[in-house]
Amino acid sequence: MLGLGLVAALPFPAFASGVIDNVNGIAVDPSGRVVRFGALLINDEGKVEKLIPGRYQEPEYKKPKKPKRGQPWPQPPKGLSFKLDAGGKTLIPGLIDAHGHVMSLGLSLITLDLSDTRSLAEAQAKIRAYAQASPGRKWIIGTGWNQEQWGLGRFPTAAELDAAVGDIPVWLSRVDGHAGWANSAAIRAAGVTATTKSPTGGRIEMAAGKPAGVFVDQAMALIEKVVPAPAPKDRDIALEKAQRALLAVGVTGIADMGTSIEDWQAFRRSADRGALRVRIMAYAAGLDNMTLIAGPEPTQWLYDDRLRLGGIKLVLDGALGSRGAWLKVDYADASGQRGLPMISATQLRNVMSRAAMDNFQIATHAIGDAANSEVLDAIQELSETYKGDRRWRIEHAQIVSPADLPRFGQFGIIASMQPVHEASDWRMATTRLGEARLGGAYAWKAMLDNRVPLAFGSDVPVESPNPFAGIAVAMSREDAKGEPFGGWMPTQRVSFDAALDGFTRQAAFAGFAEKRFGSLVPGQRADFLLIDRDISTARPADIRATQVLETWIGGKRVHVKGQ
Repeated sequence: MLGLGLVAALPFPAFASGVIDNVNGIAVDPSGRVVRFGALLINDEGKVEKLIPGRYQEPEYKKPKKPKRGQPWPQPPKGLSFKLDAGGKTLIPGLIDAHGHVMSLGLSLITLDLSDTRSLAEAQAKIRAYAQASPGRKWIIGTGWNQEQWGLGRFPTAAELDAAVGDIPVWLSRVDGHAGWANSAAIRAAGVTATTKSPTGGRIEMAAGKPAGVFVDQAMALIEKVVPAPAPKDRDIALEKAQRALLAVGVTGIADMGTSIEDWQAFRRSADRGALRVRIMAYAAGLDNMTLIAGPEPTQWLYDDRLRLGGIKLVLDGALGSRGAWLKVDYADASGQRGLPMISATQLRNVMSRAAMDNFQIATHAIGDAANSEVLDAIQELSETYKGDRRWRIEHAQIVSPADLPRFGQFGIIASMQPVHEASDWRMATTRLGEARLGGAYAWKAMLDNRVPLAFGSDVPVESPNPFAGIAVAMSREDAKGEPFGGWMPTQRVSFDAALDGFTRQAAFAGFAEKRFGSLVPGQRADFLLIDRDISTARPADIRATQVLETWIGGKRVHVKGQ
């Protein structure tokens, strides 16, 4: 009888422990090309064993020859532990969001969310109803307002927020997270007065010589210093809700941009309970969080490749919607305003250098053309000192001077961009910049033409986390209404292959995870989706409507539609 200690030495490899058969399989090969298959074999480690071109065939077992004296008998291959006939449904790799905010998504699901409001009056009514339904709160906190979506033509005011709730402090973050709206009670609680100066990298909106109610970028800290922080139990609830929302739309991995120590602790608590399903590539919110979480170097991959802190997130400028994006020339609709750098050129280089010397990856938020030029300059300078595979990331890269586009193809830079921003912003971007300055705006095809790795994401909760909307926009440059017909600046559209690559292989590559998951390459984690249509042949508008039927991570089913 064969002893257990000899099993590892057997000459026959263990066969896959499971198979997803009869699929319309779509995957991405190591070069980014789409490949087809009919069945997916999964081994007993939850990794891809093999992509089979046609249907799965049970291997024929042949009795082995009698071994030589003293040698153990070869054992038959292990049988499958499960076999699923998918009935011809389309199977694709699990989709990866290259730029999101996991805890912000979760907290938006348990606090006041104004992202669906279409007017100031509608927002006021929703705020008032929320307060009435939640008596006893010391603060009302929320997110999602957008004066552009309201057609307001200006920022809202503290007085307009007072009209909804005036007796307790209210603090509401703008949809992009780069401005906040406070009522008078919140302004008083923070001790902000007519004599309070705007901090470097921020702006207090003023009216009649006093704070008007909106605080842009670094000025948000004036109010946030007195806003109650979420309790650990609230973060745990928020993380679970965020995971469910991501899994329902097929997101199996996400780069969490701006992880705090409190966020990291929530991720660890979830993983310790066996409840962390989504793979999180974390980027610390600044140097303090980087050293608190990881110490002297990036962490190892933890929990079967579900969690790692590999880099740091820096923020150089604000957003277009709040006119905080740093531009080279004045805003077309606000003479004298060019946005604001949130840190100086010296500070940017010092922080980047401090992180790079300990081998942390650096991801820098840059939206305006001046900000993108500054980051490119910094990367060029630091690349002389910090060699090797750094994968410098520029997050958003929304407005780039055409002359700077080729520079993205140097020094191993990754463009981490969010297609859905273009669909939301095209009208506003035209107003903010004017037609003549849009040559390098949301320039996805130009990035590919310059051989820049292009990783796609959503910036959730600024936008919906649904990656199928992102794929559709990347291919069409049209919004959910099909506008503008034919696409805004249509020469910047990309192919289906490139769009899928951006949400899979390239998003994993951007987080140094391409050998672990992202493409269904044999040896990678078996993260995949079963969906209701063949997105490789569908029109972009139909891709947007894709429904995720099942989500699998590590060879295990973690979400079923309707359950």
